[in-house]
Amino acid sequence: MAFGAPPDQRRRRRTYCPFFTAELLIRRLGVLAYYAVQLLSDIPLPGFNSYMERLEGLLAVSVASADPNLSEVATHLIKAGGKRIRPTLAIGAAASGGAAIDESVLLSGVAVELVHLASLYHDDVMDEATTRRNASSVNSRWGNLIAIVAGDFLLARAAGIAARLGQSVAELLADTLARLCEGQILEVNTAFKINRTQEQYLNAISGKTASLMATSCKIGAIASGLDGDISTKLERVGYLFGMVYQIRDDVLDIVGTSDELGKPPAQDLVEGIYTLPTIFALEQEPANGTLATLLGRNRPGALLGGDLDLARREILISGSLEKSVAVARGYCNEAASLAHEINHPVAQYLGDLSPRLLDGIEAIIEARLNAGIAS
Repeated sequence: MAFGAPPDQRRRRRTYCPFFTAELLIRRLGVLAYYAVQLLSDIPLPGFNSYMERLEGLLAVSVASADPNLSEVATHLIKAGGKRIRPTLAIGAAASGGAAIDESVLLSGVAVELVHLASLYHDDVMDEATTRRNASSVNSRWGNLIAIVAGDFLLARAAGIAARLGQSVAELLADTLARLCEGQILEVNTAFKINRTQEQYLNAISGKTASLMATSCKIGAIASGLDGDISTKLERVGYLFGMVYQIRDDVLDIVGTSDELGKPPAQDLVEGIYTLPTIFALEQEPANGTLATLLGRNRPGALLGGDLDLARREILISGSLEKSVAVARGYCNEAASLAHEINHPVAQYLGDLSPRLLDGIEAIIEARLNAGIAS
């Protein structure tokens, strides 16, 4: 299905998650995120829906607490839905080596999903976000302190699962948490800086996004007992997918609408996080250009309304979105090549995820160029 398919052409069907209809996922996650869910549901693995149903149950149990208030906060985003990308990568990696999908593999998927959810709790505090997945963010509903502690609780539960899965899994998850923190710090250190470089951007997303995608593949491989060569290749495939995923997300943040994204567009610009499209656009204009002037005087909460729309249009017409997609396609080629070496249908599916993420994205950019960006 093309990313740009109009609503009346969407098939009304359930995704792999038994608790959310397609329509509900569209409302909560946004149209573009829903297409990512559909993409993940195409995995050529018999019994995949059943595995994901079991994983949802394990995910809920993993965050249960004797304190009903903590349980409510800890399950808030779980109940709000989600694409479950990282558990899908874990399960897919295990299947790529011909391993059985047992409880250890499912728990490895739960562990990486809990790390991801914890990062969202903490991100929303830093960003002062009010919504997440079209629901109230934890920080806006319960306050920053509760959101931070609840995020720490999720990390603790992830660590416990990893420890029970074995030392190698526990070490992997701990190292990944460090990479996530490093990536986040790299991003914060360049906030509101119009001289942020492509290298700085790629280093940041390598840590904050791609590292957990890589670990999702590797943790599934380790939990299922796959050999080192396959595990290493799958880890790299996950990493490359993560790089493509983040670049795609940053492109769509510029051209998407609230309904498509499931969140307000251009929030990175508002928060002074100048991503690859913005970096390329700034490189192509003089120091006193319109975009450089707008962003050069940007401060927290300052880029709003007409200025934000103007900044988005300047990026749109600069050609930087297409240039960013081209960078992402470079990662796609390597992912497909590595997956082909493993020679398994599920591995090839994982390798194809990266280029398929970009299906239709040029058409979206072209449509916005023709119509202009709607606020």
